Amino acid sequence: MFKGSNVALVTPFKNDKLDDETYINLIHFHVKNGTNGLVPAGTTGESPTLSHDEHERVIELCVKESNGKLPVFAGTGSNSTEEAISLTTHAEKIGATGALVVTPYYNKPTQEGLYQHYKAINDKCGIPIIIYNIPGRSVIDMSVDTMARLFELKNIIGVKDATGDLNRVDQTLKKLGNKFIQLTGNDDNALEFNKRGGVGAISVTANIAPKLCSDFQRLSKSKNHDEIKEAEKIDKILQPLHHAMFVESNPSPVKYAAKLLNLCDDSVRLPLVKVTAETKDIVKKALHSAKLV
Repeated sequence: MFKGSNVALVTPFKNDKLDDETYINLIHFHVKNGTNGLVPAGTTGESPTLSHDEHERVIELCVKESNGKLPVFAGTGSNSTEEAISLTTHAEKIGATGALVVTPYYNKPTQEGLYQHYKAINDKCGIPIIIYNIPGRSVIDMSVDTMARLFELKNIIGVKDATGDLNRVDQTLKKLGNKFIQLTGNDDNALEFNKRGGVGAISVTANIAPKLCSDFQRLSKSKNHDEIKEAEKIDKILQPLHHAMFVESNPSPVKYAAKLLNLCDDSVRLPLVKVTAETKDIVKKALHSAKLV
């Protein structure tokens, strides 16, 4: 259902307002360039600074413009369970394929609190839910045991793992089996992640290199030796890009890269700011290295 290269879509702004036209163009850009799935209104989409109405509109536009050509897993998480339920049920109502729900940030719930948060969302909706486990931003780390409990519920189908711990892939596979979808949230470890049992990525880099990321994902899961070698070659091409996208806080670098590729403006909302001159040089060099400019 949800594998390969799935883009964590940026949200373009113009005069600090949603730039609908550019956003629509971005969606069609991904449909045409091999992206396997769309993830609107996540961290890369600056969900923390979107109003509730903007958040819903970003998801609505993505569902409407992709028009069933690609699955849409909408970012609907919040550190308020009530708000997460509201966003998830809205995504279901407008036809999203599923929801990506981040672990509640700042509150620091216990493992039982995490379980009850996701269970409450699960019980109120009828679409698949992917857990987004990112301790670096949310402070808490959902355990494999808690994920196993959640996997028993009707709608929980997998995880976007941004722990950076590759051993977690092995542990999760052993405990939950291969029907539990494992996607990496770290572009730079995607090759090894897939070798260990992952089935794809929710990718920042795919915003600017959709075909490379899609080709890499397809080849990395091949059983053909030559295709796996080709995946390794593409991975080496992509690594400087992966690094450049996180020199400063995401999504400022990727938006600058997108600006250089004439995909969207590099405007971000406070408290994020545009990247420094030093970071601009790093991004430019990475784009040249990958022959994207």
